[in-house]
Amino acid sequence: MNVRTLCLSILYNEDATGYEIRRQCTDGECAYFVEASFGSIYPALAKLEDDGLVTSRSQTQDGKPTKKIYSITEAGRLAFVHHLSEPLAPNMFRSPFLLFARYAHLLPQELVEERVTDFLNEFTGKREMLDGFLGKHGTNAADTWVINYGRAMMEVAENHLRSHMHELITMARAEPKKEAAE
Repeated sequence: MNVRTLCLSILYNEDATGYEIRRQCTDGECAYFVEASFGSIYPALAKLEDDGLVTSRSQTQDGKPTKKIYSITEAGRLAFVHHLSEPLAPNMFRSPFLLFARYAHLLPQELVEERVTDFLNEFTGKREMLDGFLGKHGTNAADTWVINYGRAMMEVAENHLRSHMHELITMARAEPKKEAAE
């Protein structure tokens, strides 16, 4: 799935500005599908508009710049369904934390323990975010299925980390506590 298809997926359900689409891609319901930046969203929206798959309208705001709101066209809906019918690219999983974990033996235990704790807290926040989506989309069976899948994947990862974090921390270098200067 590419950024164009991701934009169509968001617009399939509701009109949105480029900023709102970006927010959905970073902090919202679409954050788990494809990585999308402002630098990729706006060119994708412009191309979609050139291709007649979306339209835009300007809306003035008091004391703020005019915002551009995008809507999907019928051709855009058909194109979106067509894109969903194409073979899927392989899932991509990237984790800066796993790179950190791979080299935990080079780092002080205190730092490793801090990063593991931060990572667990991040999981908790993401799971709570998914729980919020579930309440929002509780009546849509497909959304519920996707959210529950995400929650299950996070639960497995979180359980593994909780069960084995001591191994990672133990691998880290033990550094003697530095005495305060006299």
